[in-house]
Amino acid sequence: MNTVLHYFNQLDADAKLAVTHGVRIVLILIAASVLQGVASRFIRTFRAFLERRRGPDQQARVQTLGRVFRYIAAVVIWLVTGMLLLGELGISVAPVLATAGVAGIAIGFGAQSLIKDYFNGFFLLLEDQIRQGDIVDTGGQAGLVEEMTLRYVRMRNFDGHVIFVPNGEIKVVKNLTRDFAQAVVRVGIAYREDVDEAFAVMKEVGKEMREDPVFGPNLAADVEIIGVDEWGDSSVNLICRFKVVPPIQQWSVRREFLRRLKKAYDARGIEIPFPHLTVYAGELKDGSAPAFNVKGLLPSQ
Repeated sequence: MNTVLHYFNQLDADAKLAVTHGVRIVLILIAASVLQGVASRFIRTFRAFLERRRGPDQQARVQTLGRVFRYIAAVVIWLVTGMLLLGELGISVAPVLATAGVAGIAIGFGAQSLIKDYFNGFFLLLEDQIRQGDIVDTGGQAGLVEEMTLRYVRMRNFDGHVIFVPNGEIKVVKNLTRDFAQAVVRVGIAYREDVDEAFAVMKEVGKEMREDPVFGPNLAADVEIIGVDEWGDSSVNLICRFKVVPPIQQWSVRREFLRRLKKAYDARGIEIPFPHLTVYAGELKDGSAPAFNVKGLLPSQ
């Protein structure tokens, strides 16, 4: 150490200044690297803590947030480092900041949609509106979320098509698989059928499904009979629903219930109608209704 100080004292003023700036630059770079390492380690520790507290269903969201915070920390650290290095090299930071501000405004006007995507994506993640593995409807586009970044959501729909939705275009999120779902079933029966009997068959089929080893674990409660939904043109429409956990099984439960209910209604002789068309020929002035003349409508023998 004494030898280094001896050689340093023998240098002229300019050389001493250059060495001093060089040492400061090295120390700044070392400090920046150490700070980035500490920030990355803190973020990893905090992410692991959240994964233990939140459970496996939110691990994808926590990992994405961890990447976002690491990126923000790296940008801030190296931005400050660059400003300090410019100061050590004798470059005034004020003109650079002024130029960067003007350029930032120009770039901002040209990339408003991109900036909007990043801001909206950050809040979608922060507020836990969408997770990887969810089935969501973003207002016109729906599917299974395969990936979510700060810029876009990548989904795959039922037909297997991949859809990229920019986060800035997402105004409304309908999450179809969060916590639990209701498998809603609407069934039409003929007007001559007994509604109470049709409901009784629904309950029987629902009870069978709850006792089924495959579908029973997905049903959180017995079938809930809502009642008569409406009087349709050709049928009395009934409605019931199941509470399904996990919610992604709602469509499987609904399809299986409809299959079993069709067989049960057929076995009981309960008619599931199709649209009917009644042709009315009108009345005569005396109030009688003549028979409808079909001559000429049927194919000749």
